[in-house]
Amino acid sequence: MSFQPPQTLQPMVKKLRYWHDLDQTDEDAILSLPHRTKKIERHGFVVRERDSTTHSCLMLSGFAMRHKIVGSGARQVVAVHMKGDMVDLQNSFLTVADHSVQMLVESEVALIPREDVKKLAFSRPNVGMAMWFDTLVDASVFREWISNVGRRDARARIAHLLCEFSLRLKVAGLGEATNYELPMTQEQIADTVALTAVHVNRTIKALEADGLIDRKSTRSVTIGDWRKLAEAGDFDSMYLHLKDDEPALA
Repeated sequence: MSFQPPQTLQPMVKKLRYWHDLDQTDEDAILSLPHRTKKIERHGFVVRERDSTTHSCLMLSGFAMRHKIVGSGARQVVAVHMKGDMVDLQNSFLTVADHSVQMLVESEVALIPREDVKKLAFSRPNVGMAMWFDTLVDASVFREWISNVGRRDARARIAHLLCEFSLRLKVAGLGEATNYELPMTQEQIADTVALTAVHVNRTIKALEADGLIDRKSTRSVTIGDWRKLAEAGDFDSMYLHLKDDEPALA
């Protein structure tokens, strides 16, 4: 781990600016937050459930998942995060982690002391409002994922997830809306959509056979007809709260 210059937190500025207007002094205050960077190996943890929390985590590269382990030992993935995401902003206020955050691939994060995040949120109203928006959108995504697992069939669950990844990766500058690399294995997808890995594999092959997607490798996804895939997944991007004039989706 090493201490880094303030510019390291530019992805945080970009993400918060997306949700609410920030002036230059707001941006400077974010960039000046004390932090340290850390590279975390694949499957490594940022925090484990029941850990006492001391820092909030900003994704600088790679992908992370939030998950819960139930009494049987089974895992439920409840969120996937990528560059620019504040993975556990709530830990700035909650002192004990109620879920685990684990890396899907080798990743780099910035760890920001929770007290400094709280101080910034209350001393800079624009920043605090942007953080509030960020947590509200997180909650919106959680609600959609609950609906996906609880009320859609296997085909729709996976088609919906593929559509969500296509938009989020595109907006984050990490892929194209119709061509990208999945950040998850089929086993991890299974833990996201509450299916077995075998069922996930069978369903993805069915989507491919129907011409909705094409795969050159296990992780690659090429969407032939985005609207048809969205229809199959009962997908409406409203819950992501993307801007109507989002340039990445033009």
